[in-house]
Amino acid sequence: MSNVDLGKLISILGSSRDLARLITEKIRDYWVFLTSRGVKRLKIMDFCGTHEWTITHYGLRSLVPGDLELVAGPGCPVCVTPSHFVEVLIKLSLEGVVVYVYGDVYKLRSTRGVKNVYSLAESRSLGGDVRVVTDILSAIRDVKSHNKPSVFAGIGFETVAPGYAQIILTGHLPRNLKILPLVKLTPPAMFYALDVSREKPTEPPIMGVIAPGHVSTITGAKAWTPVSENYNIPVVVSGFEPVDVLVSILEILRQLSRGEAKTTIEYTRAVSWHGDLGAQASINKVFETIDDAWRGIGYLPKSGLRIRDKYKIYDAFYEYGIREPPPGELKDMPPGCRCAEVVLGKAYPTQCPLFLKTCTPQRPIGPCMVSIEGTCAIWAKYGSRELLFKLREELSSKVKAT
Repeated sequence: MSNVDLGKLISILGSSRDLARLITEKIRDYWVFLTSRGVKRLKIMDFCGTHEWTITHYGLRSLVPGDLELVAGPGCPVCVTPSHFVEVLIKLSLEGVVVYVYGDVYKLRSTRGVKNVYSLAESRSLGGDVRVVTDILSAIRDVKSHNKPSVFAGIGFETVAPGYAQIILTGHLPRNLKILPLVKLTPPAMFYALDVSREKPTEPPIMGVIAPGHVSTITGAKAWTPVSENYNIPVVVSGFEPVDVLVSILEILRQLSRGEAKTTIEYTRAVSWHGDLGAQASINKVFETIDDAWRGIGYLPKSGLRIRDKYKIYDAFYEYGIREPPPGELKDMPPGCRCAEVVLGKAYPTQCPLFLKTCTPQRPIGPCMVSIEGTCAIWAKYGSRELLFKLREELSSKVKAT
């Protein structure tokens, strides 16, 4: 299954719809086999916001058996960025520093206000110089038009780190632009999520992982072998088309049916076993690994990147004396918000009392409602299997009543 050529299969079958139908039937066959062996419920966790988008947008949860739960993990870097750094960026913007951010960071709310300002959007409305960009190159082009001190908020996972590293190594970063490196590493978060899922044996266990495709183009599939080896569960590096995700689910169930626990690549058209060695070398040259802070979770060992002392002239931490957040400030969710549980696969967005009530995409409160990769934002926009089931139950009860 890990070496399936989707293009070839689709050309034989005539359409991806035909292929999806066959895969779905096979998924149900494996599920019947597993239930005959005593499996009642289990979870498969995806670790990429784009995978969660595909699953929700295309209604893939409605195609798998009801007791096979597809849950999202910590696959949104904006969602796990501590409030502390939002506060730092707000403060800098109000003090005359030009702050460059991605669009989804613009509305990310802090839990502690800075001069009664809780987001960079609010800061801009009050005169703070906050500029939304799509990438660091856009920030570099803009910063050359002025001599103001500037900071680029380098939020992301391993996918963006090579770009930051190359800009520093090639000397293309203007002197008045500093990077606030907030890159997080996904494997440690995966280990933590799996550990948390096993704290309560009464909950359905996570028995398979859909590993992030974009991240794996850099790290290689080898980065996930400790998961399959130490937790004895299948891991499949998946592409992002609906059929990609269905094939990955099928491969996980196939392995479980055979008592296997391997790391395999479904996304062979983009991901190799060893990854991009040149990108890895650039990252290792510019950055060092640290124990990093994850919002709503705490510090995770060896889970973040910071610029090495050799390149500290490019580092906003050094330039502005920015400190890491105190451990006691990391459970920094708004009252009632269950985002910390959502990013760990312990709760669905619909189980949060704020979801689509006080917390909406237009007026986000929790971090999971801000980013396009946030699970709550995805569910709010495209719905969920749970919402459809609830609607169906309500309609059925009304029909019975009449």
